[in-house]
Amino acid sequence: MEESFVPFRGIKNDLQGRLMYYKQDWTSGFRTGFRILAPTTYIFFASAIPVISFGEQLERDTDGVLTAVHTLASTALCGIIHSIIGGQPLLILGVAEPTVIMYTFMFNFAKSRPDLGSKLFLAWSGWICVWTAILLFLLAIFGACSIINRFTRLAGELFGLLIAMLFMQQAIKGLVNEFWIPERENPKSIEFQPSWRFANGMFALVLSFGLLLTALRSRKARAWRYGSGWLRGFIADYGVSLMVLVWTAVSYIPAGSIPKGIPRRLFSPNPWSPGAYENWTVIKDMLNVPVLYITGAFIPATMIAVLYYFDHSVASQLAQQKEFNLRKPPSFHYDLLLLGFLTILCGLIGIPPSNGVIPQSPMHTKSLATLKHQLLRNRLVATALKCMRNNASLGEVYGSMQEAYQHMQTPLIHQEPSPQGLKELKESTIQMALSMGGAPVDETVFDVEKEIDDLLPVEVKEQRLSNLLQAMMVGGCVAAMPFIKMIPTSVLWGYFAFMAIESLPGNQFWERILLLFTAPSRRYKVLGDYHATFMETVPFKTIAVFTLFQTVYLIVCFGITWIPIAGVLFPLMIMLLVPVRQYILPKFFKGAHLGDLDAAAYEEAAPALPFNLAAQETELVTGTVSFADGGEILDGMITRSRSEIRRMCNLKNASGTATPSLQNPRFLDKEKSSPQ
Repeated sequence: MEESFVPFRGIKNDLQGRLMYYKQDWTSGFRTGFRILAPTTYIFFASAIPVISFGEQLERDTDGVLTAVHTLASTALCGIIHSIIGGQPLLILGVAEPTVIMYTFMFNFAKSRPDLGSKLFLAWSGWICVWTAILLFLLAIFGACSIINRFTRLAGELFGLLIAMLFMQQAIKGLVNEFWIPERENPKSIEFQPSWRFANGMFALVLSFGLLLTALRSRKARAWRYGSGWLRGFIADYGVSLMVLVWTAVSYIPAGSIPKGIPRRLFSPNPWSPGAYENWTVIKDMLNVPVLYITGAFIPATMIAVLYYFDHSVASQLAQQKEFNLRKPPSFHYDLLLLGFLTILCGLIGIPPSNGVIPQSPMHTKSLATLKHQLLRNRLVATALKCMRNNASLGEVYGSMQEAYQHMQTPLIHQEPSPQGLKELKESTIQMALSMGGAPVDETVFDVEKEIDDLLPVEVKEQRLSNLLQAMMVGGCVAAMPFIKMIPTSVLWGYFAFMAIESLPGNQFWERILLLFTAPSRRYKVLGDYHATFMETVPFKTIAVFTLFQTVYLIVCFGITWIPIAGVLFPLMIMLLVPVRQYILPKFFKGAHLGDLDAAAYEEAAPALPFNLAAQETELVTGTVSFADGGEILDGMITRSRSEIRRMCNLKNASGTATPSLQNPRFLDKEKSSPQ
């Protein structure tokens, strides 16, 4: 993204860049067919469940003025509009916890003022949203999003891990509260007696941990040894969603022998209940707000604008990290402008605004990368097997697969075809084929099912349909509220923990923390698997000091979130990392080491690799991914890699020789000269 602070230039460039691909954003989604439902369902649950939980929290904190109906309505409305006219369709919008904290503070302030009170709370919130939108307009017009270029992996990974900690904190707090009496409940009710409270808490532990463990297990179903391929694929795609339904059903098993309130379930009024629709007409009360409070609304609006600017931009950045290999341009400035309009719209109809959310946005991109991987995989496996049946050599099989891969690449308008191709075959496979003298190969030489995953580069199915469908499904939850209220709250806490853990793979900061706890005698095993290049180029002491700095900074940011109202400003601490990274850290770390640990876009340094030049160029862009462990696509990659890759080094058989390439003339000459 070009750094430009000229008024309107960033918005203009974003619109010009994205309008070229608007039609293709839709056709690409529809051509996928029913396969698009897998990432849609996955991200729907990731969006809806936290929003429902935040709605319950708002209902307690605002005396029922705002409920889960309003948070769901906001998420659906903003999501639908953004998916249709937004710039970056991979960005997921939703009501986030910082918004809940701000609205709680605003309600308490309004309630304590006789000339405002809870009656004019939503009208005053409408004025705050107007001021917030004006500030967002100014930020978008004058190119404030250009600063996002300076957020390196140091800030991005720290922010991602902080969000994971907040989700895990919410899960733990929720489980602990299952053992206590909720606020505004009658403590004399039978379900709140000590014995039944203990039973409720223990049952909540079973449901939450049951969901967590089965959801994590189902995501790796493709690597199971049991079941047919289509069944394993179905469980991997839809298993998390199914587990929510399964454990909800399990919660009804002891229904006849326990009090009605055990286990505790979601609570929210139905959208057609008396008074539930009063929020939608709040605009008529906005002129009743005293002028002093209309002017004073600028103060909380400033805090919300800064919060939204950071959250929205970083969520968009994490959804289009470099290792995702996205081929369509970003849209930071225009999306921030659109967020301003959405904020005004939400304020005028009395619902909390939505903005870009983490970890849902990068989770959305990951799920679409898995979808694209499966589409490519199925085609290439069929191509390879067909060639083998026709007695083709390894070179011919690889060439046919390369041709099929290029054929499946959707040519982008006004852009040259992608030069990216398949990665190289394993050296052992090539050597075995060479030893056969160019004879036809079969699956004993080239096991397509096992080796195909290592050949495919990471790609994403970039389209708008999945975002639109998931937002519409969230909207459907408003009408389905009687069914939503059947879900136990403990299932929500398990899902929160699942989202926290699901966001950790690929976070290099998290991997370095684990490295610190690895016994020195066992560190060689890290080098024996796919790993980041800094493991070989940076001394362990430097890695430890850098990681400890990040950890201390993370703890400080997490501690700030515990401070009432001031906790909402924790993004300012993340933004402070920009000058810290540019001006302070270089004084304590060598430039080469800092470049490997936290390479910025403007200071890439390609490490030397024991591969030929063509493979080196490809892998610097895509990284090296292994699916041998059964993980989902991108789980084995480094989050936010800019010059880093993962490489695998066998310490006992390390060699600096280049891996022969099927495109290498030496290999082709041998194959041609061999007897047929």
